[in-house]
Amino acid sequence: MKIWVDADACPGVIKEILFRAAERAEIAMTLVANHAMRIPPSRFIQLVTVSSGFDVADNEIVRRAAPGDLVITADIPLASEVIDKGALALNPRGELYTEHNIKSILNMRDFMDTMRASGVQTGGPAAIGQSEKQAFGNQLDRLITKHHKR
Repeated sequence: MKIWVDADACPGVIKEILFRAAERAEIAMTLVANHAMRIPPSRFIQLVTVSSGFDVADNEIVRRAAPGDLVITADIPLASEVIDKGALALNPRGELYTEHNIKSILNMRDFMDTMRASGVQTGGPAAIGQSEKQAFGNQLDRLITKHHKR
């Protein structure tokens, strides 16, 4: 398993959890972003910088992700694409996207987009709190442990 991070939108607190997990479990992790960012020196962590543009980072993750890999993203269409390739997708709030739930989540996203386009103010997501950080860390630990048992 390799971990891919949609790093442009990934909150810093979640990146910190991921950095520690990659080191502890000795799992290769690649952050994909359209701008430079600091990452800790590690033989397990790398940054791939892509050109800016609509979905350039997402397309790079889809191109590189393989079955059994884990993709960290809040981007639901990206999650859907990597799930179709046999990868796992985990939201920074700890929600695991699966082949069983991704279509309904994608439908809800599209519905909310339609509502916003018609002028309805839906507001954005709340800041990531302690419970979401804990949910993310717990789900990440479960996935890494499951991978290491193989």
